[in-house]
Amino acid sequence: MTPAPGRLRFEHAHVVSFQERFDEGRAARSSIPRGAHVEYTPRSDRDPLGILETQNAARLADLIPLRTSRMLTSPFAFYRGSAAIQAADLRNGIDTNAEIVICGDAHIANFGLFASPQRTMIFDLNDFDEASYGPWEWDLKRMVTSVVIAAKHKGYSVTDARGAAIASAIAYRDALRSAMQLDALQRFYLAATVTPGSSPFGKKTQKTIDSTLASASNRTSARVMEKITELAPDGTRVIVENPPTLTHVDTTHEEELMDAMREYALTVPSHVALLLSQYEITDVARRVVGVGSVGTRCFILMLTGPRADPLVLQLKEATESVVQQFGGIPRHVLPGGDHQKRGSHNGGRVVSNQRIMQAVSDPFLGYLTVGGFDFYVRQFRDRNVSFDIDALGRQPFTDYVASCGALLARAHAQSPNAAFIAGYIGSSESMVNAVVDWAFAYADQSLADFEALRAAVADGRFTAAPPPA
Repeated sequence: MTPAPGRLRFEHAHVVSFQERFDEGRAARSSIPRGAHVEYTPRSDRDPLGILETQNAARLADLIPLRTSRMLTSPFAFYRGSAAIQAADLRNGIDTNAEIVICGDAHIANFGLFASPQRTMIFDLNDFDEASYGPWEWDLKRMVTSVVIAAKHKGYSVTDARGAAIASAIAYRDALRSAMQLDALQRFYLAATVTPGSSPFGKKTQKTIDSTLASASNRTSARVMEKITELAPDGTRVIVENPPTLTHVDTTHEEELMDAMREYALTVPSHVALLLSQYEITDVARRVVGVGSVGTRCFILMLTGPRADPLVLQLKEATESVVQQFGGIPRHVLPGGDHQKRGSHNGGRVVSNQRIMQAVSDPFLGYLTVGGFDFYVRQFRDRNVSFDIDALGRQPFTDYVASCGALLARAHAQSPNAAFIAGYIGSSESMVNAVVDWAFAYADQSLADFEALRAAVADGRFTAAPPPA
């Protein structure tokens, strides 16, 4: 019998049910066994140094030696800066063709604490420069590999490193399956709120959490202004340069940035735009950030409010995601208002995907174009802080990486294909062990690439900045 016309449920495409997607995931095990994910076979023509050179060609030339020196600080620092290399390697690996919104750079140093608009403290992913639609396995493998490399850097035995890696993979599996027991709206509101003395972990881990929370309270716009500015003769505050990390821009760049901020105001909610209208830009400087991001264009803007109250915004260049550029995954335009512009603007890509993957996001997130380059905007220093991975003891480290696994699962659970992933992973150790074995193999590959970069500096192919005096 043909349904009567005009009924709403017949006027849009069928929404695939949770059970349908879950069953599709289970069925996929027969064609792509979970154990097959253990395989890592490098291509004979892989060129990790060539990939770094390709990235460097589009960056500020005077900062490339600094990027190289930061990547050579340790094998873990190198891994942090080599998302492009891993994307190129993952491109040729096994995946289930179940794409979701992924971080694209989900290593364990890209998680941290920050303040929500409601002023609660949240633990979540905090870097989305490479965020994109892509294979869920890429995020999981990048995260677990980072656990292995960090554990080895900390001097852990193979057994202890493997134990931590397994803990992170199990946490991902279990948190994803638990999230799938909730409806879509409940998953949407999930958040990891952190308060002193309230975690489910033991005393050592709780002590680390409490001390990190305490340090977060000092990371504010007011503290930034105190630290990096001084009073000018006219009574205004100006940024004190600290080359090469912090330098002023010329007048032309100042004018371009101030003009572009009008475009930015159109990409934030109206209540944020109204708030911003009460501030004026009083200084601008270029700032060097991160490890892998060194050489991309980044600025901080000092804004002053009606009671001389400070607000510091960061403008960070958004280039094409490594998931597309080196991983070969076609770009996916997300639904929502102004989607066509956001679909072609890399700053819009970062902002859209960050809002999807984070439980709560910075209300100042927005994007603009300056001098032909795409940027996204965020508040600089709003009680955001990372855990000192090197300083974590064995149990706090394991608790930390397990928390990262669980929060990555929460982020992945926002995409419709999350039910497929839950069905595919199942409740056994098959996928866990395969991913951990893959991570150990790739950790060896990353170490070899690290040594190759060090040799390339020695023979003059790359230049590294000298260490600070």
